[in-house]
Amino acid sequence: MSVERLPVVGVLGSGGVEHRERAQALGRWLAGLGVHLLTGGGSGAMNAVSRAFSEVPDRRGLVIGILPSTAEGSASAREGYPNPWVELAVFTHLHLSGHGGTDPMSRNHINVLSSKVLVALPGGPGTASEISLALRYQRPVIAFLRDRGEIPDLPDAVRAEDDLEKIKEFVRENLTV
Repeated sequence: MSVERLPVVGVLGSGGVEHRERAQALGRWLAGLGVHLLTGGGSGAMNAVSRAFSEVPDRRGLVIGILPSTAEGSASAREGYPNPWVELAVFTHLHLSGHGGTDPMSRNHINVLSSKVLVALPGGPGTASEISLALRYQRPVIAFLRDRGEIPDLPDAVRAEDDLEKIKEFVRENLTV
């Protein structure tokens, strides 16, 4: 069996809150687009978008999860990782997240650098750190938010939209670049 070469779209978001309506709509659409979905592989929004993506019949892409370790130097994934929808789990030795998400010992660098384009759902410090890395590495990123306050300290340079059609347009434009 071979894995089809498809673009990777990273979805960032809360590990605690699913933001189900937006995550499901985004996941279903991405599955129909013919891309691989990449998340941090955990619960919350990562779980909701992964589930919606994986439930689309005849999709071409995989659900990829980049997993944090339990502690420095460990290759054991944290409890709750990967979520049940992850089809390709990438176990890392990288244990930092949240406020430490831009540190070299965070998997967030892999999440951002492995994605052609990123969509951020509401989240906290971990999501904010991934957005910061997207800007640093010049990866296209858009936030799917009702209000900019759904991601604390969201940089002004990041476009925020509450309309899925505008998110779709951004993703399509950046997949063709």
